[in-house]
Amino acid sequence: GHRALIAGCIAEAGSVGGPAVVVTFDPPPLAVLVPSAMKPPLTTKDERNELLLAAGVTKVVSLKTEAGLLALEPEAFFEDVVLGLFRAKAVVEGFNFQFGRARSGDTVELRRLCDWHRVRFREVQPLLDAGEPVSSSRIRAVIQAGDVSTAALLLGREYAISGAVETGARRGRTIGFPTANVGAVRTLVPGTGVYAVRATVDGVTHLAAANVEPNPTFGDDARKIEVHLLDFAGDLYGKELRVAFVKRLRDVLPFGGVNELVEQLRRDVAEARQVL
Repeated sequence: GHRALIAGCIAEAGSVGGPAVVVTFDPPPLAVLVPSAMKPPLTTKDERNELLLAAGVTKVVSLKTEAGLLALEPEAFFEDVVLGLFRAKAVVEGFNFQFGRARSGDTVELRRLCDWHRVRFREVQPLLDAGEPVSSSRIRAVIQAGDVSTAALLLGREYAISGAVETGARRGRTIGFPTANVGAVRTLVPGTGVYAVRATVDGVTHLAAANVEPNPTFGDDARKIEVHLLDFAGDLYGKELRVAFVKRLRDVLPFGGVNELVEQLRRDVAEARQVL
């Protein structure tokens, strides 16, 4: 959905002879207005900026979200920000865009303001997949359900998380399947399950299998992430590990003993290798 917006922005920039600029708010307005309603993001700010620039925009500008900015009426926001700050010659927005105090402005108002000030306006309609809009809420839902394959189709890329490798119980090492425990993840963690993943550390990507399960120590929604890198030997503690989810292999299961667990892990590794 955002890629469709960006494509429209780049096209308009070409028409008016100016840079294609993406404007974001930092932090998201919801984090200021209703912090309890905030959900884990799909990307960090740095990751998002990298993706936007890779999509072809000239520059990404983050406006600091503060009370004065949020209090501006739609017309004042247009005049102070769109015209005053950016001197925009064209504006591209999605069909459900709202702006100004209490989100009182919509695309009808935005089009009126653009017409009045002789600014080009393009309204981007929803990008549909299977008859439904591609949106962050839809993507978030399939990730939480563990359906990372569908998430990749909707995103146009494999969904990935990053975090620091922390010291764990080291039980995996004793049965021949050492795992990296990934902590301090700032984005949405996929639902419980075993996954085929690609794990990147120190710029090198490895085939891997990941186990995601509840971690009640840190609350009902917390997840413990353990990643086994195939054909890898080395110390990962303290390093940043990026985990790209390719396919969910199975549910998390209880086992009657170590031998039963080891046999299942062998099957998981073989399946992950085949998938990847």
